Amino acid sequence: MHRVEGLPGETAPVGLSLALGRLRALGATGLRVALPAPGHPLGLSGPPEFNARALEAEEAVVCHGVGLGLVPEVYEAGPDGDVHVEVVWHCLAVREAPPADVPSLGEAERELAEALRDATDVLSRLDVAGSGPVAEAAIDAYRARAERDGEALAPGYPPRAVRVLALSRRVGLLVSVAYGNGHGGAVSASEMAARSEALRPVERTARRAQVAAYNAFVEERERGVR
Repeated sequence: MHRVEGLPGETAPVGLSLALGRLRALGATGLRVALPAPGHPLGLSGPPEFNARALEAEEAVVCHGVGLGLVPEVYEAGPDGDVHVEVVWHCLAVREAPPADVPSLGEAERELAEALRDATDVLSRLDVAGSGPVAEAAIDAYRARAERDGEALAPGYPPRAVRVLALSRRVGLLVSVAYGNGHGGAVSASEMAARSEALRPVERTARRAQVAAYNAFVEERERGVR
Protein backbone atom coordinates (compact mmCIF):
# COMPACT_ATOMS: atom_id res chain seq x y z
CA MET A 1 0.00 0.00 0.00
CA HIS A 2 1.26 3.45 -0.93
CA ARG A 3 -0.01 6.66 0.66
CA VAL A 4 1.09 10.28 0.29
CA GLU A 5 1.23 12.52 3.35
CA GLY A 6 1.52 16.32 3.43
CA LEU A 7 0.11 16.94 -0.04
CA PRO A 8 -1.06 20.57 -0.46
CA GLY A 9 -4.81 20.82 0.06
CA GLU A 10 -5.07 17.52 1.93
CA THR A 11 -5.28 17.19 5.71
CA ALA A 12 -4.74 13.42 5.76
CA PRO A 13 -2.77 10.86 3.77
CA VAL A 14 -4.25 9.99 0.37
CA GLY A 15 -3.81 7.16 -2.10
CA LEU A 16 -1.10 7.25 -4.73
CA SER A 17 -3.43 7.63 -7.71
CA LEU A 18 -5.21 10.64 -6.18
CA ALA A 19 -1.86 12.13 -5.17
CA LEU A 20 -0.39 11.87 -8.67
CA GLY A 21 -3.49 13.51 -10.12
CA ARG A 22 -3.26 16.30 -7.58
CA LEU A 23 0.43 16.86 -8.30
CA ARG A 24 -0.36 17.13 -11.99
CA ALA A 25 -3.11 19.67 -11.24
CA LEU A 26 -0.60 21.65 -9.18
CA GLY A 27 1.71 21.89 -12.20
CA ALA A 28 3.94 18.81 -12.07
CA THR A 29 4.93 17.77 -15.59
CA GLY A 30 7.34 14.97 -14.71
CA LEU A 31 9.03 13.06 -11.91
CA ARG A 32 12.76 12.68 -11.38
CA VAL A 33 14.38 10.06 -9.20
CA ALA A 34 17.16 10.95 -6.75
CA LEU A 35 19.52 8.37 -5.22
CA PRO A 36 21.59 10.32 -2.68
CA ALA A 37 24.18 8.85 -0.34
CA PRO A 38 26.24 10.41 2.47
CA GLY A 39 28.52 13.02 0.93
CA HIS A 40 26.80 12.72 -2.45
CA PRO A 41 23.41 14.51 -2.81
CA LEU A 42 22.79 12.90 -6.20
CA GLY A 43 19.64 14.26 -7.86
CA LEU A 44 18.75 16.69 -5.08
CA SER A 45 18.29 20.45 -5.32
CA GLY A 46 17.49 21.45 -1.73
CA PRO A 47 16.40 22.84 0.63
CA PRO A 48 18.31 21.24 3.55
CA GLU A 49 15.20 19.73 5.18
CA PHE A 50 14.27 17.79 2.06
CA ASN A 51 17.87 16.80 1.38
CA ALA A 52 18.30 15.48 4.93
CA ARG A 53 15.22 13.28 4.73
CA ALA A 54 16.16 12.06 1.25
CA LEU A 55 19.68 11.21 2.41
CA GLU A 56 18.27 9.23 5.32
CA ALA A 57 16.01 7.26 2.97
CA GLU A 58 18.72 7.13 0.26
CA GLU A 59 16.04 7.81 -2.37
CA ALA A 60 13.48 10.44 -3.29
CA VAL A 61 11.32 11.75 -6.12
CA VAL A 62 11.52 15.38 -7.26
CA CYS A 63 8.56 16.84 -9.16
CA HIS A 64 9.39 18.86 -12.24
CA GLY A 65 7.24 21.95 -12.76
CA VAL A 66 6.23 22.40 -9.12
CA GLY A 67 8.38 22.89 -6.03
CA LEU A 68 7.51 19.60 -4.35
CA GLY A 69 9.27 16.33 -3.69
CA LEU A 70 8.43 12.96 -2.18
CA VAL A 71 10.50 10.93 0.27
CA PRO A 72 9.42 7.34 1.02
CA GLU A 73 9.19 5.78 4.44
CA VAL A 74 8.87 2.00 4.30
CA TYR A 75 7.64 -0.02 7.24
CA GLU A 76 5.95 -3.29 8.10
CA ALA A 77 2.45 -3.49 9.58
CA GLY A 78 0.01 -6.17 10.64
CA PRO A 79 -0.09 -9.06 13.13
CA ASP A 80 2.33 -11.96 13.19
CA GLY A 81 1.74 -14.23 10.24
CA ASP A 82 0.05 -11.48 8.22
CA VAL A 83 2.71 -8.79 8.00
CA HIS A 84 2.65 -6.53 4.96
CA VAL A 85 4.79 -3.65 3.76
CA GLU A 86 3.43 -0.12 3.54
CA VAL A 87 5.03 2.97 2.03
CA VAL A 88 4.25 6.51 3.15
CA TRP A 89 5.51 9.19 0.77
CA HIS A 90 6.18 12.44 2.64
CA CYS A 91 5.49 15.45 0.41
CA LEU A 92 7.84 18.36 1.11
CA ALA A 93 8.86 21.61 -0.52
CA VAL A 94 11.89 21.48 -2.82
CA ARG A 95 13.96 24.13 -4.50
CA GLU A 96 13.28 24.38 -8.24
CA ALA A 97 16.85 24.16 -9.51
CA PRO A 98 18.96 21.75 -11.56
CA PRO A 99 19.50 18.47 -9.66
CA ALA A 100 22.96 17.84 -8.28
CA ASP A 101 25.54 15.78 -10.17
CA VAL A 102 23.25 14.12 -12.75
CA PRO A 103 25.11 13.33 -16.00
CA SER A 104 23.73 13.01 -19.50
CA LEU A 105 23.16 9.50 -20.83
CA GLY A 106 26.25 9.76 -23.03
CA GLU A 107 28.41 10.89 -20.11
CA ALA A 108 26.99 8.15 -17.88
CA GLU A 109 27.74 5.44 -20.44
CA ARG A 110 31.34 6.60 -20.90
CA GLU A 111 31.89 6.93 -17.14
CA LEU A 112 30.57 3.42 -16.50
CA ALA A 113 32.95 1.87 -19.02
CA GLU A 114 35.94 3.80 -17.65
CA ALA A 115 35.14 3.15 -13.99
CA LEU A 116 34.58 -0.55 -14.55
CA ARG A 117 37.86 -0.88 -16.44
CA ASP A 118 39.85 0.98 -13.78
CA ALA A 119 38.27 -0.91 -10.89
CA THR A 120 38.77 -4.28 -12.58
CA ASP A 121 42.46 -3.49 -12.98
CA VAL A 122 42.88 -2.46 -9.33
CA LEU A 123 40.88 -5.38 -7.93
CA SER A 124 42.79 -7.85 -10.09
CA ARG A 125 46.09 -6.54 -8.77
CA LEU A 126 44.79 -6.86 -5.21
CA ASP A 127 43.52 -10.39 -5.92
CA VAL A 128 39.98 -9.59 -4.79
CA ALA A 129 38.14 -12.40 -6.49
CA GLY A 130 34.73 -11.90 -7.98
CA SER A 131 34.17 -15.63 -8.23
CA GLY A 132 33.25 -18.54 -6.02
CA PRO A 133 29.90 -20.02 -4.95
CA VAL A 134 28.58 -16.89 -3.23
CA ALA A 135 29.46 -14.58 -6.12
CA GLU A 136 28.14 -17.00 -8.72
CA ALA A 137 24.86 -17.40 -6.82
CA ALA A 138 24.44 -13.62 -6.65
CA ILE A 139 25.06 -13.23 -10.37
CA ASP A 140 22.67 -16.09 -11.21
CA ALA A 141 19.99 -14.49 -9.02
CA TYR A 142 20.48 -11.17 -10.81
CA ARG A 143 20.12 -12.80 -14.23
CA ALA A 144 16.99 -14.67 -13.17
CA ARG A 145 15.45 -11.50 -11.75
CA ALA A 146 16.28 -9.55 -14.91
CA GLU A 147 14.60 -12.19 -17.07
CA ARG A 148 11.57 -12.34 -14.79
CA ASP A 149 11.11 -8.56 -14.57
CA GLY A 150 11.24 -8.10 -18.35
CA GLU A 151 11.68 -4.51 -19.49
CA ALA A 152 13.80 -2.41 -17.15
CA LEU A 153 12.06 0.81 -18.18
CA ALA A 154 8.58 1.70 -19.39
CA PRO A 155 7.91 1.90 -23.14
CA GLY A 156 8.97 5.20 -24.68
CA TYR A 157 12.41 5.51 -23.09
CA PRO A 158 15.34 5.92 -25.49
CA PRO A 159 17.27 2.68 -26.17
CA ARG A 160 20.42 4.20 -24.68
CA ALA A 161 18.62 4.70 -21.34
CA VAL A 162 17.70 1.01 -21.25
CA ARG A 163 21.30 0.08 -22.07
CA VAL A 164 22.76 2.43 -19.45
CA LEU A 165 20.39 1.19 -16.73
CA ALA A 166 21.19 -2.46 -17.46
CA LEU A 167 24.94 -1.78 -17.37
CA SER A 168 24.69 0.28 -14.17
CA ARG A 169 22.78 -2.55 -12.47
CA ARG A 170 25.44 -5.06 -13.50
CA VAL A 171 28.16 -2.76 -12.22
CA GLY A 172 26.29 -2.32 -8.93
CA LEU A 173 25.99 -6.08 -8.59
CA LEU A 174 29.72 -6.58 -9.16
CA VAL A 175 30.49 -3.94 -6.52
CA SER A 176 28.22 -5.62 -3.99
CA VAL A 177 29.78 -9.02 -4.77
CA ALA A 178 33.28 -7.58 -4.31
CA TYR A 179 32.33 -5.99 -0.99
CA GLY A 180 30.60 -9.11 0.27
CA ASN A 181 33.15 -11.65 -0.90
CA GLY A 182 35.49 -11.38 2.06
CA HIS A 183 38.93 -9.84 1.89
CA GLY A 184 40.20 -11.99 -0.97
CA GLY A 185 43.93 -11.46 -1.21
CA ALA A 186 43.71 -7.98 0.30
CA VAL A 187 44.94 -9.03 3.72
CA SER A 188 46.78 -5.87 4.73
CA ALA A 189 45.07 -2.70 5.92
CA SER A 190 46.57 -0.72 3.06
CA GLU A 191 45.34 -3.23 0.46
CA MET A 192 41.86 -3.28 1.99
CA ALA A 193 41.81 0.53 1.90
CA ALA A 194 42.92 0.45 -1.74
CA ARG A 195 40.07 -1.90 -2.57
CA SER A 196 37.55 0.44 -0.94
CA GLU A 197 39.05 3.38 -2.81
CA ALA A 198 38.69 1.46 -6.07
CA LEU A 199 35.08 0.44 -5.42
CA ARG A 200 33.78 3.75 -4.06
CA PRO A 201 33.94 5.74 -7.32
CA VAL A 202 32.54 2.78 -9.26
CA GLU A 203 29.52 2.56 -6.97
CA ARG A 204 29.07 6.32 -7.23
CA THR A 205 29.28 6.17 -11.02
CA ALA A 206 26.70 3.36 -11.14
CA ARG A 207 24.24 5.39 -9.07
CA ARG A 208 24.76 8.46 -11.28
CA ALA A 209 24.10 6.34 -14.35
CA GLN A 210 20.91 4.91 -12.87
CA VAL A 211 19.57 8.39 -12.16
CA ALA A 212 20.46 9.52 -15.69
CA ALA A 213 18.65 6.50 -17.16
CA TYR A 214 15.50 6.81 -15.04
CA ASN A 215 15.25 10.55 -15.73
CA ALA A 216 16.00 10.33 -19.45
CA PHE A 217 12.37 10.58 -20.57
CA VAL A 218 11.77 13.83 -18.66
CA GLU A 219 15.13 15.24 -19.71
CA GLU A 220 14.50 14.59 -23.41
CA ARG A 221 11.01 16.05 -23.23
CA GLU A 222 12.39 19.22 -21.63
CA ARG A 223 14.91 19.56 -24.46
CA GLY A 224 12.09 19.24 -26.98
CA VAL A 225 13.24 15.90 -28.32
CA ARG A 226 9.75 14.44 -27.79
